[in-house]
Amino acid sequence: MLSLRNSTRLALDSIASSYGQKLSKELYLRIAIMQPYFLPYAGYFRLLQATDLFVVYDCVQFTRRGWIHRNQLTNLENEAVWFTLPFTKAPQDIKINELSFANDAESRMQEQIRKFPLFTTKKYLESEFNPLMLQFSSSVTVYITQLLKAVCDSLAIPFNVVYSSELNLPPHLKGQERILAIANHFNADTYINAPGGRELYDEKTFSENGIQLQFLPPYNGSFQSILPRLMCEDTAALKNEILTQSYGIA
Repeated sequence: MLSLRNSTRLALDSIASSYGQKLSKELYLRIAIMQPYFLPYAGYFRLLQATDLFVVYDCVQFTRRGWIHRNQLTNLENEAVWFTLPFTKAPQDIKINELSFANDAESRMQEQIRKFPLFTTKKYLESEFNPLMLQFSSSVTVYITQLLKAVCDSLAIPFNVVYSSELNLPPHLKGQERILAIANHFNADTYINAPGGRELYDEKTFSENGIQLQFLPPYNGSFQSILPRLMCEDTAALKNEILTQSYGIA
């Protein structure tokens, strides 16, 4: 009979192979759990670089003033303005995985795209982001995740991803308890979090669950969306910026 660790490793190998990748054969499973962000800054991708498994945290409430559905890009007047995904109206307590696109999502998106010179550049028009940006046939979570994957593919960053909504966690689990339930589900030894999460978690509680709690260092780089950087900067230098800041963990 397979041990839980071995069965988990085989499951992750299957996930990785579906994206044409292969997980390392080390014994320890490092995990990150994060909401799906729309074309986030480069520092976000350290969580994918530094871990064996990235869990898209889509089983929690959608935060309307966050970065799940929007980011800022430079418009024709050289001003940073919001670029926002076209959702249907939803109740305040809707979960991320329950979000849906508006029926006129494509036309609304095209109207926004015309405001940003980035989308007229040759590099963008020839990139995989161009068709992906207008593919609204999938769920919101899958749409955002496919854009994250496109970034990872462009930078050769590992992309081993699952959705927390598929775990059917008990609804009463909140905050740290919910994170621990996910980490324990995948038999993780290490939970790696962004530097801003230090006040959310208790190291002793993680240790009692056999999980080491670690945080990435504060990010030293631009906090603008990674999309214009991919279109304008050297990808090797951008990958190196992410890579060199993915392992200074405390």
